[in-house]
Amino acid sequence: MNVGFAGTPEFARVALKHLLNAGYPVKLVLTQPDRPAGRGMKLTASPVKQLAQEHGIPVLQPLSLKKGDEAEQALQALKMSADGQPLDVLIVAAYGLILPQAVLDAPRLGCLNIHGSLLPRWRGAAPIHRAIEAGDAQTGVCIMQMEAGLDTGPVGLCEALPILPSDTTATLHDKLADLGGRLMVQALQQLAQGELHFEVQPEQGVTYADKISKAEGEIDWTQPAAVLQRRLRAFDPFPGASTQFGGELLKCFDPVVAHSARGQASAGTVLAVDAQGMVVQCGEGALCVATLQKAGSRRAPAQQVAQAMGLQAGNCLAA
Repeated sequence: MNVGFAGTPEFARVALKHLLNAGYPVKLVLTQPDRPAGRGMKLTASPVKQLAQEHGIPVLQPLSLKKGDEAEQALQALKMSADGQPLDVLIVAAYGLILPQAVLDAPRLGCLNIHGSLLPRWRGAAPIHRAIEAGDAQTGVCIMQMEAGLDTGPVGLCEALPILPSDTTATLHDKLADLGGRLMVQALQQLAQGELHFEVQPEQGVTYADKISKAEGEIDWTQPAAVLQRRLRAFDPFPGASTQFGGELLKCFDPVVAHSARGQASAGTVLAVDAQGMVVQCGEGALCVATLQKAGSRRAPAQQVAQAMGLQAGNCLAA
């Protein structure tokens, strides 16, 4: 089968790597344009583009697939790849552009999407973050036939994965990326043999995973400790859950719900700083944060950062 691929970040790079390792002839890659990155804000190719170039795969980076010369060029490439052979299928993983109907219809067998949730739960942009934030016991990957709606297409393959109490978006991302790549290879094998069957998603249980905003990372210590523990894990690494002390921003990582005798302590009060971390009073219970990060610095043990800042029991943190 002649395969095209559309994706941009690391999640998609892992899937492309699985396809290449399985021997699939990837004829074309679509990815987002190079973006400024790093402290020097140097234009940097996406992880998918870098891998494609290593394997000599033609790369297109249109700003849009809806109109313009770049969009038309991409559409023609999907209909007929560089070697003159039509594409059988386009694999899509975290591409970042909406695919118009003309693009969805271009490959002979349509477009298959790797989606990091158990559809119809968590359709949309941030399914990994939202699953952790909501306290879901499990998530997974679905291989879906793409259509015009937002993650509404029928599902061909699906596999669940437990969400561990210690999982962050970073750790769960890596697990789901690997699972998605393996599942897509399986889907292509079944598709080639005419054995991949799609089922319409149920109407019950639909939820939407809205895009994560930086503002969501501000910690509201009046929330219950159990809620904050999930949010800190969900926003690790981006945008990072942050609080303030002495006018300085502090990002908080590696949270564990702790027992506390609240007494007269108000939410946001530091109850203890020791080798286990920084314990903070919440609206219900307390949260022990093991790792802190000051702006412009690396993550470090909470006790080490707190001592350097003069942060101690009795101090109050702000959102």
